[in-house]
Amino acid sequence: MTQLTQTREHVQHGRGIERVVAGQAVMDGAGVKINRVLTQALQRRLDPFLMLDAFASDKPNDYLAGFPAHPHRGFETVSYMIAGRMRHKDSAGHEGLLSSGGVQWMTAGRGVIHSEMPEQEEGAMEGFQLWLNLPARDKMCQPWYRDFPNAELPRYTSAEGVTVQVIAGNSHGVAGAVQRDVTEPLYLDIELPAGASFSQALPEGHNAFFYTYRGSVRVGDKAVPAARMAILANTAGADGVHIHADEASRLILIAGRPLNEAIAQHGPFVMNTEAQLLEAIDDYRAGRLGE
Repeated sequence: MTQLTQTREHVQHGRGIERVVAGQAVMDGAGVKINRVLTQALQRRLDPFLMLDAFASDKPNDYLAGFPAHPHRGFETVSYMIAGRMRHKDSAGHEGLLSSGGVQWMTAGRGVIHSEMPEQEEGAMEGFQLWLNLPARDKMCQPWYRDFPNAELPRYTSAEGVTVQVIAGNSHGVAGAVQRDVTEPLYLDIELPAGASFSQALPEGHNAFFYTYRGSVRVGDKAVPAARMAILANTAGADGVHIHADEASRLILIAGRPLNEAIAQHGPFVMNTEAQLLEAIDDYRAGRLGE
């Protein structure tokens, strides 16, 4: 689904970088080593996004334990595999194989129990998992799941040779694989040749950030090297972002409309009140959550 586009985003006043974040090395699942880039401390600042994990290793012991069965309620998970193979199974009857270049989008809604286990014993495994909050009105919705193989994801190449994969939202006239009407997420994977620039329109008031995972890029005179996240400033009047690559680089750019609702989280449950959290925990312990 690749196309050449001459359409340019008309960005007159680009956002600057508010700060650059290194993330935290943590272990999750049954012992998978990850870099938690968007931590709980940033949830309010980057509303509606709750978490971003980056994982990359060619050492099997870093990922083979995988993520055995565990619950979720109240948000959506977006898994993007750069390299490797991961098998998804859940209590709603969904099963799929997430492989190199593919995306798995799951709406946990009222509750689902799922597992994500590697289907490889060697080689590189690299990718991201993003947690996207659900508005209060949708937190108890029916669970939903879909796999998008790489060949089905919309992408385009700019006149400067920048290749963009549009996972969610819209970019340069290309509609992404997923649209959401409340949080309006934008999720792009952008690959820039050395010396190339890329501009993306961003609605004023939407929170936005990007994570460089190859090379090094800059916004203005601020460099963002690999394995760093840049939070873009919410400057009044800014209508997008200009990104330049001094060397061949690759990054994910993410933005969304904040919900401005209360966030109550306990591990894999994200609700609006403590009472709702207690209900989620009770439902899980009683075996009702994945029904």
